[in-house]
Amino acid sequence: MLQGPYGSLGDREKPLIRLPFTDFAVGTVLLALTGLIACIVISLMIHFDESTYTHCQVPNYLPSISASISLVPERYIWRFCIGLHSAPRFLVAAVYFCFYRGRFAKSFPDLALSGLALITAIVENVGLLLLTYVSSTETYSVHKNGFITFIASSLLHMLITCRLWQVIKKFSLNPEELVSFRWKVRLFVFNVSCCLIAAYFFRRHNKYCEPGIYTMFALCEYLVVLSNMAFHMTAFLDFANKELMRADKTCHQEMSLP
Repeated sequence: MLQGPYGSLGDREKPLIRLPFTDFAVGTVLLALTGLIACIVISLMIHFDESTYTHCQVPNYLPSISASISLVPERYIWRFCIGLHSAPRFLVAAVYFCFYRGRFAKSFPDLALSGLALITAIVENVGLLLLTYVSSTETYSVHKNGFITFIASSLLHMLITCRLWQVIKKFSLNPEELVSFRWKVRLFVFNVSCCLIAAYFFRRHNKYCEPGIYTMFALCEYLVVLSNMAFHMTAFLDFANKELMRADKTCHQEMSLP
């Protein structure tokens, strides 16, 4: 359950776990960020030739994310971090839906968008899991479809979220919600821009096989993923004064017996 820091539990509930949502949000994103940085650094240090190789066989200086998470031990580091990262992401999606449902209870169109935001968040996470656990060196077509699913659902989720927060901003006097909305829009625009530039470099590399072009694609790919992480980090602002709590009613009932 999600609760304000000074909210009281029901008489029959006893808190077993109490965690500030800000710590939860930061920890969730840091799992993916740590895995990404570790995989790229290890690929550059011990698997440079393998991770930067392309079918064009031209000079390349950075590995794509797909290449850096397909080698060993990078593959297992990434899978471990994303495996731990995925469960909290599903929980955050549910928390947002509950938040939207409370805000838009009397507005069916916005409530329907809230449901779509939940679906796209779940699909995004499933796409991430698919591209994580099926590497490009194992079954390329499955990995590719997982990547496309992740990117498409991520962009749609960001767009819907920005729309919902535009409505929230109109009726809110909370300065943190205004700041959150502005950061969401900025990160969404930046993410879309990086996706388009990455697609341009990818197509140019495959068509002309120019030296260094795939490096530019890899750099844009990093920025796409980092801006996606930053977008999800705005939960830090949205639920800054909230806590995640696990309550055990039975335990408290037993302790209340004479």
